[in-house]
Amino acid sequence: MALTQAMLQSIHDEVFRQDDWGKPAQYIPELATIPPDQFAISVCLADGHCLKAGVADKPFSIQSVSKVFSLAATLGRVGGQLWTRVGREPSGTAFDSVVLLEKEQGRPRNPFVNAGAIVTTDALLSGREPKQALAETLGLVRAMAETDQIYINSKVAASEKATGARNRALAHYLQSHGNLTNDPDLTLGTYFHQCAIEMTTTQLAMAGRSLAGLENAPKVIARAHARRINALMMTCGHYDGSGEFAFQVGLPGKSGVGGGILVIAPGVASIAIWSPGLNHYGNSHAGTRAAAMLSDMTGWSVF
Repeated sequence: MALTQAMLQSIHDEVFRQDDWGKPAQYIPELATIPPDQFAISVCLADGHCLKAGVADKPFSIQSVSKVFSLAATLGRVGGQLWTRVGREPSGTAFDSVVLLEKEQGRPRNPFVNAGAIVTTDALLSGREPKQALAETLGLVRAMAETDQIYINSKVAASEKATGARNRALAHYLQSHGNLTNDPDLTLGTYFHQCAIEMTTTQLAMAGRSLAGLENAPKVIARAHARRINALMMTCGHYDGSGEFAFQVGLPGKSGVGGGILVIAPGVASIAIWSPGLNHYGNSHAGTRAAAMLSDMTGWSVF
């Protein structure tokens, strides 16, 4: 079914009618105080039109949604060599878990859990200064969204660094197994700043067009890489909630603890949703429900 503005508005209104928001990420002080009762959705369609509802022009911290872009940048730089260091299987554990990393000798299960994203960032960083690796990721995001008005929030990055003990533990564990080539502080500094990229849902939906393979999208990601990223988004994009998201929504998606979700309907649309309150998996509570509503209304699904 074709998506209409009225359908998006009805999703927005239903989210507010339910008034069930979850709680913003408490372990990142800069995010903990954000009012949870906020919602935005933007959808870029194959015909070039973009529809939106809610606070779609309000920037938010994309956090782990950035892992999609750093993965794309790293695959573009090192190609399939990355998979010697990072797996491609669902973890079934929380995004910051150390359990599987210990069991599997320092090879992260996939590039979307924190340990896997740290290795991906490390691969992108190798042989360069952090500012160069960050510039590559941020430059790719801007090229995909076709705007230079996307920035890194230094306060959020500093807040993550100050409370990032668990990520430091993951980095040092990776190093102990020879799966980190740079100094942990350099890799983590790059990673924290990458996660602190801010975007609006409209910018994020624009950026997702290249992954959706839309004709109006910038040709900045190899189609083979986009296909593989979409597969990982479907199986691993919501951590231990990935199976439930696939069951409810039926589309590849990547969440972040800032409350954002990027959802891809291949060949049809790129969807970005934001609501800062999280569920027990660490994914947007209202955003996940909105994605399911959209899928039900339109029939969009890869199944």
